[in-house]
Amino acid sequence: MTQVSKPLPPVRKAIRVGWTPEEAFRRFTSGIAGWWPLRSHSVGGERAETVVFEERVGGRIYERSDTGEQSTWGTVTAWEPPHRVSFTWHPGRDPKKPSDIDVRFFPDGAGSRLELVHSGWESFGPIAAKARRGYRIGWAYVLRIWADRRSSPVVLAMDALLWVLAPLQRRMQRKAEAMEST
Repeated sequence: MTQVSKPLPPVRKAIRVGWTPEEAFRRFTSGIAGWWPLRSHSVGGERAETVVFEERVGGRIYERSDTGEQSTWGTVTAWEPPHRVSFTWHPGRDPKKPSDIDVRFFPDGAGSRLELVHSGWESFGPIAAKARRGYRIGWAYVLRIWADRRSSPVVLAMDALLWVLAPLQRRMQRKAEAMEST
C-alpha cells in the first residue's frame, strides 16, 4: 500500500512599511536589485551581480553574474500593480518543478502591508519539509531587508550566521568547480 503524504501548508509572511502600496510594489519588483541580498540569497553567490524582475506576465525573475551568465529564479504569473504580483519560484532548481509565490500589497494606515504566501512545497520532493523550514526563515530575513530594517534582530542574527558560513560555502563551491573541470 502506498502512503500519500498530506501537502505542506504554505509559508505566510506579512510586514508593514511606511510606504504607499505603489511604492512598496515598485520596491519589491522593479527595485529588487537595490535590496535583494544577492551575496547570501542567489545561485551565483559572490559572482552574482544583479537581479532583474521583468514587469509583466511571462516576465522572468533572474540573476546575472559578473560574467553575464543568467540564472532564472521564476516567471511572473500575475501582474496587477500596485496590488498583487505572483510568480513561480525555482532558483537553482528544475524550472519544471517550481513552487509558487503570491505577494499582495494593502493600504494600512499611513503605509502599507505586504502579505507573501509561498506554496507548492511538493515540488521539492523528499526535501519538501526541510525546504519549507528554510524558506520560512529566509523570507523573514529577506522581507526585513526589503522593508529596510537592517537593524532588526532577525537580520543581524542571519547576517552573523551567514558571515560565519561564508568561508565554508566558498570552499564547497571551489571544490564543486574543481570536480566539474576534471
